[in-house]
Amino acid sequence: MRVLYLGDIVGRSGRTLVLEKVPELREQLKLDLVVVNGENAASGFGITRKICDQLLEIGVDAITTGNHVWDQKETAQFISQEKRLIRPINFPKGTPGIGAGLYEVSRGRTALVINAMGRIFMDPLDDPFACVEAELSKHRLGHTVSFILVDIHCEATSEKMAMGHFCDGRVSFVVGSHSHVPTADAQILEGGTAYQTDAGMCGDYNSVIGMDKEEPLQRFTRKMVAGRFTPAMGEGTLCGVFVETDDRTGLAKRIEPLRLGARLHESMPEL
Repeated sequence: MRVLYLGDIVGRSGRTLVLEKVPELREQLKLDLVVVNGENAASGFGITRKICDQLLEIGVDAITTGNHVWDQKETAQFISQEKRLIRPINFPKGTPGIGAGLYEVSRGRTALVINAMGRIFMDPLDDPFACVEAELSKHRLGHTVSFILVDIHCEATSEKMAMGHFCDGRVSFVVGSHSHVPTADAQILEGGTAYQTDAGMCGDYNSVIGMDKEEPLQRFTRKMVAGRFTPAMGEGTLCGVFVETDDRTGLAKRIEPLRLGARLHESMPEL
């Protein structure tokens, strides 16, 4: 299988580029599955029904989220009906929505997408490792499911790396989100799981992690809150990770960063 994961979409700059490029990339890279993190898609905070529908209409198969999942009040009203929008699996029992989704892809194959949120420097949720373990106990890679992706949304790189090794050999791909900066450690772990600590963001990199620079600088230099964070509105850069797996085992054969757009050095997988 060929899979593309795109990092956190931040505001209009990120949305515009994702909506433009995903159909092209599906064709160019012959993708079987496209997953994006949409938790910052609505003006930097959460996701709306309209944006969710737009992403699904242009070829996104599943949308993961994170700590901003509930920032738009309407999300709690529709997330239980839209199974392609996933919130972190380790929210407490009774929280609306699902933390893992099973999707049909080409040629009768299935893909499991799991979203988990870390606890270090984050609002404490249930144990992400135990919740991921419980979900993995229901599936067997290469037998009952063709591909498994884990989006680990957290601050600490150590926690993301720990999740990668925890899942190694049992899932196809573990990728970090939330930090909005792509890391340079794309690799295949010893057990055959593709891994990258953070995929980066889809947004304007002439910013402070996607936000207009003025307010973050005010808070850092003067310790004063002058206004709201607002997404930077310049030309966007698309950041993600391309993974190709062995259809027989579901484990990774290849992992490459993907970067397209205004400011970062471009990187495009070749078939």
